[in-house]
Amino acid sequence: MFVVAAAACSSSAKGSMDDVCEGKDFTFSKQEEKILELWSQIDAFNTQLALTKDKPEYIFYDGPPFATGLPHYGHILAGTIKDIVTRYQSMTGHHVTRRFGWDCHGLPVENEIDKKLGIKKREDVLKLGIDKYNEECRSIVTRYVSEWESVITRTGRWIDFKNDYKTMDLKFMESVWWVFSQLYAKNLVYKGFKVFTTLHFVSVSIFRYHFCFNTLPAFLMLF
Repeated sequence: MFVVAAAACSSSAKGSMDDVCEGKDFTFSKQEEKILELWSQIDAFNTQLALTKDKPEYIFYDGPPFATGLPHYGHILAGTIKDIVTRYQSMTGHHVTRRFGWDCHGLPVENEIDKKLGIKKREDVLKLGIDKYNEECRSIVTRYVSEWESVITRTGRWIDFKNDYKTMDLKFMESVWWVFSQLYAKNLVYKGFKVFTTLHFVSVSIFRYHFCFNTLPAFLMLF
């Protein structure tokens, strides 16, 4: 955004003195907001996609965030890097489809529903019914969509929220299984061991340790 802001300042200097982006009243944040407003007015992202539609496609696999929480510094940092990569590929003559995604699987979603419904063990899920439990999980997937779109747009990242995907979509799941089957057919799938680090302040690590790895051989090292 800093480069864009500087370019905007140079451009505005050619106009009236009232528009010159210099002096004590200038702030990068206000200039960024002006650039975002301009991008919105000219529909810059979709215009870029239209202008490059006949160019070679650059496939960008974006690991989506969990759908159960709000964006934090880590998401913003990673998202900025991803935006740099996709913008660069567009600038070098590629068409880059960028769709926002939501990770709907795994323990974070289930943990939210377990707390909501007071579920403590597997039997509680079976008593409720797996279909009803899954539906409860699906119900919270879009809970923070507006907050995510607001934050990601403010960072200047170009990505399609309207045509987003969810990992719970059947087509997505089937595509993952297809890829896995291809790896298996090529003898690229193997069983092995890995070192797993559990940090007391990382909830996902704790979930995985308690629910996934507590039946495996393990030892603990203290420093």
